[in-house]
Amino acid sequence: MATLTVFKFDTPEGADQAEMVVNNLQQQNLIVVQDWAVVSWPAGAKKPTTKQGRGPVARRSLDGTFWGMLFGLIFFMPLIGAAVGAAVGAVSGVLSHVGIDDDFIKETRAQVTEGTSAIFLMTTNEVGDRITESFKQLPPHTLIASNLSDEGEAKLKEHFGA
Repeated sequence: MATLTVFKFDTPEGADQAEMVVNNLQQQNLIVVQDWAVVSWPAGAKKPTTKQGRGPVARRSLDGTFWGMLFGLIFFMPLIGAAVGAAVGAVSGVLSHVGIDDDFIKETRAQVTEGTSAIFLMTTNEVGDRITESFKQLPPHTLIASNLSDEGEAKLKEHFGA
């Protein structure tokens, strides 16, 4: 079963630091990262910047469409408005069927704001206590998590598989 986990940091650089910790955890076989992305929202910027994971940390189980849609719903939908409501409703429906519901979207939108950053991890086989301990060395952060069932994970890969 996969877990989509979001760690929000109180600085625009915090998620970049988390990327290094996650890479170390994966090398120790404490976590298996299927895919990841980082959002950084510098103070004064109108919108956040995003980047999809590269290199040894991600196995690339999802394509960029998934991250683009998820980030669009979280960060850009309030800017787009109702003009694309039907398309957004369809995307939201797909995501809610895999375990990423409106509450997850709203909570992430409320917490990842200007002056913060977040790392989004799609993982399996994580050892929660070791991750929590490793993340203590990072700047202040908040955990937002949404567990995906095996069925939800399969649907997500069916719709957005790399």
